[in-house]
Amino acid sequence: MAGHSKWANIQHRKGRQDKLRSKLFSKFSKEITVAAKMGDPDPEKNPRLRLAVKEAKSQSMPKDNIDRAIKKAIGGEGDDYEEIRYEGYGPNGVAVIVETMTDNRNRTASTVRSTFTKNGGNLGETGSVGFMFDRKGQIMYSVEAGDADTVMEAAIEAGAEDCESSEEGHVIICEDTDLNEVSTALEAALGESDSAKLIWQPNISTELDLEGMTKLMKLIDALEDDDDIQRVTANFEASDEVMEQL
Repeated sequence: MAGHSKWANIQHRKGRQDKLRSKLFSKFSKEITVAAKMGDPDPEKNPRLRLAVKEAKSQSMPKDNIDRAIKKAIGGEGDDYEEIRYEGYGPNGVAVIVETMTDNRNRTASTVRSTFTKNGGNLGETGSVGFMFDRKGQIMYSVEAGDADTVMEAAIEAGAEDCESSEEGHVIICEDTDLNEVSTALEAALGESDSAKLIWQPNISTELDLEGMTKLMKLIDALEDDDDIQRVTANFEASDEVMEQL
């Protein structure tokens, strides 16, 4: 019985992972199609599309899926999506930014508001928490790219603002408008990055304990489970001990 139970749990986890991967690929496809529709369908001539494709590849999205999403745009297929940002507070006053891509503004607004309310938060007006974040470009490299000094030098030469290195890898930050240019320069110096994308970087953070993190993650998971929601960012901080317990 124990063996069966263990197998059932493994199957459940695999099913959950497959579902999450499928949702992630769906969101990447949407971003790629929209980027290709808004500009040139050639990633080399369309910075937004280039970054969208790079991010999809960094999460092991199959090339066929990427090509299919671009062909949709070329053929004029797919819905017309509107990009809308929502801002609000999660449990313990944590600031949350929700980026969506939707073909039905009313549906998405209702879902986001309801999800906040059900999970101990509340949706605010646009700008209510945005001042707690800075829009930045983030480029990530693995440790194989070089030592801290080598990567820092390349980052400075490329025009980046900051570079943090650890045993897990290198995180390079630049102005949001410079992301494509800095990413291209870094590729010439260090090779292809693991990831290059726009982020909301908190300039004010809220420290959370295990209970607070558990509540916040429940909200974030519920939001990310919605097909209209592309990304969720929150300005929390938690100790290594708390993250390990999670």
